[in-house]
Amino acid sequence: AATIGVDEDTSYGAVMPPLYLSANYSFHGFNDKREYDYSRSGNPTRDLLGRALAELEGGAGGVITASGMAAVDLAFSRVPRGGLIVAPKDCYGGSYRLLEARRSRGDFDVAYIDASDLSELDAALTRKPDLVHLETPTNPLMRIVDLEAICLKAKAVDALVSVDNTFLSPARQTPIAFGADMVIHSTTKYINGHSDIIGGAVVSATEGLHEDLSWWANCVGVTGSPFDAYQTLRGLRTLFARMDRQEATAGEIATFLAKSDHVERVYYAGLPSHPGHEVAKRQQKGFGAMLSFDLKGGTPAVKTFIDNLGLFSFAESLGGVESLIAHPATMTHSAMAPEARARAGIGDGLLRLSIGLETPDDLIAALQTALMAVERGAAD
Repeated sequence: AATIGVDEDTSYGAVMPPLYLSANYSFHGFNDKREYDYSRSGNPTRDLLGRALAELEGGAGGVITASGMAAVDLAFSRVPRGGLIVAPKDCYGGSYRLLEARRSRGDFDVAYIDASDLSELDAALTRKPDLVHLETPTNPLMRIVDLEAICLKAKAVDALVSVDNTFLSPARQTPIAFGADMVIHSTTKYINGHSDIIGGAVVSATEGLHEDLSWWANCVGVTGSPFDAYQTLRGLRTLFARMDRQEATAGEIATFLAKSDHVERVYYAGLPSHPGHEVAKRQQKGFGAMLSFDLKGGTPAVKTFIDNLGLFSFAESLGGVESLIAHPATMTHSAMAPEARARAGIGDGLLRLSIGLETPDDLIAALQTALMAVERGAAD
């Protein structure tokens, strides 16, 4: 990641690749087009980011989109009208909103499952889906699914497999190696890592699929901006170093929370007690820096906890250098009806943490202060 695109400039020998902001490019002459003509269709900076992500994911090519949701929608565009998508019942709230909106207008049908339960997957596959869409870990309950087993089963019924790899990034997981056809990222998150751009990407396993997605991205105009691609390339160069530090801290915090009397359950695959721990060890290069936990006491306890929590910003998004806390029921997954959240297991006491680069001791001290406030509130 640190060297992709470095010292490739043939014009001036620039060590770091330049930013190309031009909206258009001149032709050599009549009917004689250069490599680029219009930046919606192609841009050197954006294409370099696509190449970098494809190399890291082990894919044939990467399409860079204007947002993570644009990337999800682009992947879903492979499903023919009236087709079927199998998706996690606790998938990201934005993906759930998109699935429900497109299902309601008749674009396709959706079957929601717990993909970590292969019997549920087998039942859904009898309906011959066109696409199996996965998250591992899932957002926000950190369920781990067996990529290799699911990809084999999906291929047996000629279904494509897309994997949202936003939570782990290619620093920790490469789904194409296990048989996935498409890998989706919100590059806003770990890929960029600094919470200052919005972007997305779809990396394809084959050149044919990459060409098809590239054509559609240009056709409907969802390609990302050159400046955002430039910023993302800059962030990508520190991805592995950031993830190493953030993951180590996340492990300490998960262990700390698991010992608290005010925490019902911690969702983090790095804990040996996590049901997906062994699968995660097999298919991941680490456990990442995202975790969730159920706080005892429901909404009142959550409010007290948030009001007394320092260092963590109470905000959506994830994967930046700063630590964040979110309440899925009222934030990232508020688009889900209460019944759907209940089916997914997203309760009112669930909190999601994105661990940044702050000192572990400081973050744990902040969490301890908030937990003590919850204890005082319960005593009152």
